[in-house]
Amino acid sequence: MSTQPISVPHDDALLRDFRATRELTLALAAPLSDADATVQSMEDASPSKWHMAHTSWFFETFVLRDFVDGYEPFDEQFAFLFNSYYEAEGERHERCHRGMITRPSLDQVRDYRAHVDSAIGEHFDALPDDALTLVELGIHHEQQHQELFQTDILHLFSRNPTAPALWPAPRRLHEAPAPELRWIEGRSGVVDLGHDGESFGYDCEGPRHQALLTPHALASRCVTNGEWKAFIADGGYSDPMLWLSDGWAWVQAEGIAAPLYWRQDDEERWHQFGLDGLQPVDDAAPVCHISLYEADAYASWAGARLPTEAEWESAAQQLDASGGNQLDEAGGIRPAPAKGGDGPSQMFGDVWEWTGSAFRPYPGFKPAKGAVGEYNGKFMSGQFVLKGGSCASPRGHVRACYRNFFYPHQRWQFTGLRLAKDL
Repeated sequence: MSTQPISVPHDDALLRDFRATRELTLALAAPLSDADATVQSMEDASPSKWHMAHTSWFFETFVLRDFVDGYEPFDEQFAFLFNSYYEAEGERHERCHRGMITRPSLDQVRDYRAHVDSAIGEHFDALPDDALTLVELGIHHEQQHQELFQTDILHLFSRNPTAPALWPAPRRLHEAPAPELRWIEGRSGVVDLGHDGESFGYDCEGPRHQALLTPHALASRCVTNGEWKAFIADGGYSDPMLWLSDGWAWVQAEGIAAPLYWRQDDEERWHQFGLDGLQPVDDAAPVCHISLYEADAYASWAGARLPTEAEWESAAQQLDASGGNQLDEAGGIRPAPAKGGDGPSQMFGDVWEWTGSAFRPYPGFKPAKGAVGEYNGKFMSGQFVLKGGSCASPRGHVRACYRNFFYPHQRWQFTGLRLAKDL
């Protein structure tokens, strides 16, 4: 993972952000047993304990080891256990076997975090600007892992036949139906996109560049669960004419017939498993946990298409990226119904929105030098861009130019869709 080069102020705000981020991770982990935090439910997901240790390894390796004279690592073996995919940092434990790390225990990982936090606090005032830039990067890196922490434990708990709830169900604030879907015309012509270099941003968000937009419109809100039920009832999962070839092969091979975590009871009523357990599907809330293949098939069924990344970003540039249904504290989370209004809603928060754009570099893109430059550039193959954040994204983490990316079959994240059409 890497960042645009910016000047980081040497003040208490950065240290406060560091401590708040580290405390939120501990709060997310508070209800977990050692067994909960150790098990790995699939290769795409990592154990909670691993997320907690890996984010600590990042600060220990790239800040403390490299910028604090005489720093001794907490445990020499942790560099092998908790490196993710930084080739420059040497050999590492296989990703598919992270769930086999029964030791260190969850309490020992908490001790590791406390050791790293104490060392950062002790040496913070003496850190050079290059190290402060990495502290800021590490904060954003941990915020990404906080979202993965939630989606990975959700996937793990979904494999438990007792459907356990990690958190109590949040109070339902929205009982009205979703507002009527409207079409909002987007900007046409040449537009400026990408990170402008004025604040934090990952390297893949830049450089700033121009793109040509043809006449188009975006839906005023995301597709809802109720609308997805209509897609299912109309045979959407059984009509090959709606699907990309790879998507149809995936549906057939995996027996896909509904979004991930949807279950029908004996009376054929749909429920959805979440961190607050099994709850009735809220028809007004945006559909989530769908793949790019499903999103594209639905768009075809609806006589529309997925927006391009440029169309989505252009529409979101003037909106408040810190608004919407995003993560403020540890607890039960679910996407919420859209609110009415003249402009587009749900652009930030609720669900990551699939675009039809491949995750590829912008003109002039160059990965940052060193190990932290490995994160984004080398993954620009075979994945698609998602925009806007979700109910699991820490508030303040995302931007209009933020580029999330996953493979087209993946759907354990809070992923949904907004329709687009040509004009």
